[in-house]
Amino acid sequence: MILYPAIDLKDGQAVRLLRGEMEKATVFNDDPAAQARAFVEAGCEWLHLVDLNGAFAGEPVNAAPVEAILAACPVPAQLGGGIRDMNTIATWIEKGLARVILGTVAVENPDLVREAAHEFPGKVAVGIDARGGKVATKGWAEETNVDATDLAKSFEDAGVAAIIYTDINRDGAMQGPNVEATAALARAVSIPVIASGGVSSLDDLIALRDCGVALDGAISGRALYDGALDLVQALKTLKA
Repeated sequence: MILYPAIDLKDGQAVRLLRGEMEKATVFNDDPAAQARAFVEAGCEWLHLVDLNGAFAGEPVNAAPVEAILAACPVPAQLGGGIRDMNTIATWIEKGLARVILGTVAVENPDLVREAAHEFPGKVAVGIDARGGKVATKGWAEETNVDATDLAKSFEDAGVAAIIYTDINRDGAMQGPNVEATAALARAVSIPVIASGGVSSLDDLIALRDCGVALDGAISGRALYDGALDLVQALKTLKA
């Protein structure tokens, strides 16, 4: 199971939100590229990037720090937030991004997801962010009546590389991930599932790893910044 350190970008800085609320942002690093290098030096094999401003604006806003991270780090990176058309997808992949994450458009324009997955095999993931099992879009600001599992199943034949499942109520709250819901989603689809939201300790990672269904990975942010989760130890444990 891969551990994806998260770098959430707001106004050019590396921040963490509490349950997706932009006004509850804590700045952890003014230099996102330096933060990324620190994660790589600790041994991470992937980076998870989010353009928070972009998620609300519907277009890339924090392109400069993302490009700086890509230039500074030799490991693959995936990015979500404000990626809602083929031109933006193609541009990011051309700039060296290993994987784009499509969230809002997965609900509003699923054909785009299918087109992108066909055009860029292995480089398109679907981000499913849910409250109480229902999908939220546009930076989690808009609730929908779409069931998270139903949305995931609808992309079974699309060729997407992964589904990144976030329980919004757990995100940044340091209360542990929703292991049960994540495992249930992973059982429901053949697409690799990455867990996100609430991973705050080594025990949380072990619980996800041992949940009874193989997960592709887990994303952690605040716990790594706060020191509640030691990246070197976590990576070593997951490889054991």
